[in-house]
This record gives sequence, structure tokens and C-alpha cells, in this order.
Amino acid sequence: MAEVSDATRTVIMTVDDDPGVSRAVARDLRRRYGESYRIVRAESGASALEALRELKLRGDLVAVILADYRMPQMNGIEFLEQALDVYPGARRVLLTAYADTEAAIDAINVVDVDHYLLKPWDPPEEKLYPVLDDLLQAWRCSDFRPVPATKVVGHRWSARSSEVREFLARNQVPYRWYSADEPEGRRLLAAAGQDGQRLPLVVTPDGTPLIEPEAPELAARVGLATTPEADFYDLVVIGGGPAGLGAAVYGASEGLRTVLVERSATGGQAGQSSRIENYLGFPDGVSGAQLTDRARRQAAKFGAEILTAREVTGLEVNGAARTVRFSDGSEVAAHSVILATGVSYRQLDAPGTADLTGCGVFYGSALTEAASCQGHDVYIVGGANSAGQAAMYLSRGAKSVTLLVRGADLTASMSYYLVQQINEAPNISVRTRTVVESVHGDGHLERLTLRDVDSGGSELVDAQWMFVFIGAAPLTQWLDGTVLRDAHGFILTGPDLTADGRPPADWELDRPPYHLETNVPGVFVAGDARAESAKRVASAVGEGAMAVMLVHRYLEQS
Repeated sequence: MAEVSDATRTVIMTVDDDPGVSRAVARDLRRRYGESYRIVRAESGASALEALRELKLRGDLVAVILADYRMPQMNGIEFLEQALDVYPGARRVLLTAYADTEAAIDAINVVDVDHYLLKPWDPPEEKLYPVLDDLLQAWRCSDFRPVPATKVVGHRWSARSSEVREFLARNQVPYRWYSADEPEGRRLLAAAGQDGQRLPLVVTPDGTPLIEPEAPELAARVGLATTPEADFYDLVVIGGGPAGLGAAVYGASEGLRTVLVERSATGGQAGQSSRIENYLGFPDGVSGAQLTDRARRQAAKFGAEILTAREVTGLEVNGAARTVRFSDGSEVAAHSVILATGVSYRQLDAPGTADLTGCGVFYGSALTEAASCQGHDVYIVGGANSAGQAAMYLSRGAKSVTLLVRGADLTASMSYYLVQQINEAPNISVRTRTVVESVHGDGHLERLTLRDVDSGGSELVDAQWMFVFIGAAPLTQWLDGTVLRDAHGFILTGPDLTADGRPPADWELDRPPYHLETNVPGVFVAGDARAESAKRVASAVGEGAMAVMLVHRYLEQS
């Protein structure tokens, strides 16, 4: 059996079927590395693999594995090859006698063993420790080093559990999901002193249990920044979609002290896209998550602060300052503001939808649910690019994907390349002039009633998954009374404010508003929240950059 303690230090494992040799190896390892690493000893390949799987389940890190070559049932090479599947980043060392050096060299070439050591290695200060020091240093610098993951315990058909998983995934926070009905889920609940009545349970990497956490608490506990470092900035960017991230990158890179405030997760609607294929510079396409992660890291590299799970509820003009108020009553001020609040998916008003949202009914692509759609029939409501991208992504594993489109065809609202891909996909079908009349299910989605718009006829179909993309509404209600908007809530800027040749009634400057400037001087708009915007990722990023240029112009003249 393997000796596994409850310590949380990174593991060095040694495997040898000779108990005397095994104890000697462990003794030498503890002498040099015992203060910084946990030494785990096993006397067979099978027990070592069992121990590795236990360590993996607990989220422990394994840096180096040393295995004897000559072991019965499973020799060292066979064991190290299987260990690679459990801990691909661990450095692997084969312990061998002089007569087996040829096998050891083959192991390096064939199984990707990192090193072999001849037994005995006395003195270890010369023949063992220098080798392990190098391997440990390489592991610490490796891209394969595992990240301690947050654990989430919940019910499969739970809206709140789904929201937490989506929040973590979209914010690039590694996590592991456990059903409350499975043994490990029950063990985690017991360890947290919970009976499963209040879910989800989130266990942070440091072992802190959170019961039904709200987004601000969850964000703070998993390492996301939620509090501004200063009270005053050159630029506050509100919204972390492509436009907001573009503005943060350009603002910070050009010397403006910049803070970006996002209410949920950076990336916006584009961040939920499974694949964007028409964005300049990515001929093979790029997922929204990948693009978002790169942009976020780029903004941080230039010094922009990024706050997550902070809801903005007000904007005030206080002399030369523009004050942004948060839902918790706190505030931050700046010389200028860029509104990049984007849009949210419109809600489907069919009876039954609200009760089953998060339990089979999802708005946006909800990529965390994609794996569960394997082999199932999936329905997608909508006919624009976001719906088409989701259809292509989900079709890889779903039994069938059906697009429900109110219009007569896809060409009116979907890019040509996506229409072609959908037409060529064997398991995607398109039902035009069709709407969802009602949604049915006990605890989770089970059936849909579909209605033909032309004939009025209805049909009941079995369904476990429905993803809704039916247009978008701007997230601008909180600007009421401050910033001028059109009848649909989109923000008016520049020329739209001076359509009659005169500036807005409360405009006090001698010049007219700049192209992306609102009726409030120093407050600009970029991306989908702007009236008559292009609703494309590339144009949103471009507007973010252009808004920063206009901020500079505004600051120079203030």
C-alpha cells in the first residue's frame, strides 16, 4: 500500500517493491526535501497509481515520481507510462541497475521519462539531489504545473449551480464539478458540515466552504479583484466585453490610469461564443473565451485594473469629475468614462421558460453545459451569428441540433460563412417560421410546444436542452436621467445628438460632442450599447480604441 498523509504540500512519490530500498529512498528524500515537499512511498505500481488518483481527486500537486524498473506485475516503465495519464506534468525518474541502462535509455526516448538513476546512488548529495533539484526547478517553471482548483458541489438540474459554474468558467477560474448525489460530492458536503439542502457548495483552493455564494463574495474568494485600488482615475471603463477590453488595453497602454468594471465576467456576449471565425488575424477561428483571456491579460500587462462582480448603478457629474456609483453604495471617480456595457439576451416569454431557466433552458451558449449535451437532441432559438456559432459547436457531440427561426431563412441575420457551414452539417436542421409556444418539465426541461407562424399549427416535441438567442437589449437602464438614449435604450452619441444642427439642451461646451461622446462631456460609448452600432466583435474593439483617442482629446481641452 502507499503511504499518503493529509498534508497539503506538493508530493514527491517513490515506488519500489523492495521494502528496504523503498524506505531508504524515502529517507534520503525526506532528509533533503521533507520541509518543502510531502514524500509518498508505495511498494507496487498498482498501489502507487491508486495513491496518485487519490491525490488527483483531492487536488494535490505531484512534482516528481521515482519508480524502480524491476517490479513484478507492473515494471517501472509501465507504471510511469500510466502515471503520465494522471499527472502529465510530473517529472518522471526511472531507478535502475547498471545492467538495465539500455531499457532506461529506451524509456527516455519512448515513454518520455525525464531521467534515470543508477542504484545505489551513494552519496545522494552528489548523485541524487542535484538531479532532483533540476527536475523540481523545471516542474516549478512548467506550463503543466496544475493549478489548485475550486470545487463546486451541486445538483445537475439546479439554476444556481449552473450560474456558479458559468461564472467561474467565464472568469477563467479552474474548478471541479461534483454532483451532490455522488460519493465525492457527499464527502465534500460532510466535510463542510452540510446536508445538501443548501446548494451549491463552493470549496475554495484554500479549503474555505461557501454556501450558496453570491457573485461578489465568490469573486473575492477565488482571487478575482473586486475593490478598486484608488479613489480617482483618468479613465473608468464600464463593461468588460470586446469594446471595454479594447478601451482598457489602449487606455492603459497610453498612460491613462485605467480601471475596468465588469458586473459578471469579461468577454460579454462574445466571450460566450464557441468560435469566432471572421475576426481579423485568426484564420482558423478563435473561441470567445480564448480571445477574452488574451485581452484581459493584455490589459493587465499594461497596468489596467479589472474589477469583477461589481454592478454599477449610477453616474454623476461633479464638476470636472465623473462619479461612478456601485450597488453596495461605494463609488469611484475619474476624469472620463467609457460606457461599454453591451447588451443582454432578450428573455423568451413563452410560458414555463422562467421556471426552467438554468434547468435545461439557457440564454447564450452556456458552454459549461455542452459536455452534458452529448448524444442528446438540442434546440436553439434564434437565427443570428451567435445562434449559428452555438449550433456548430454543439453539433460536434449532440445527436441532433435544431435551429428554430422566426424568419423565412437564415440569410437575413446570419453571416454567409455560417449559413454554409450549417447547411453542410449532417445533424443540424433548420425550422423556419417556427417559434416556441410553451416550455414543459418537472424540475428540468422535458418538452417544447412549437408553433408554425404561418399555419398556426402546434407540435409537442421531446427536449432536454434549449439555448436561446433572440436578440439583445442594452444594459443602460441605470443611466436614466443622465445620459440620452433612444426609444430602445441604446445610447445616443455624436452626430445623433445634433441631428437638427444644435447640441443637446444641457450641453455647455463651445464644441459639438465628439463622435462617440454622449450628451455628458467626457462620457463616451463603445460597442453594442451605442445606437446604430455594427454589433460585431471587430467594430466593438475598434470603437474601444477610438473612444480612448477621443478621451485624450477631451482631457487635452479640459
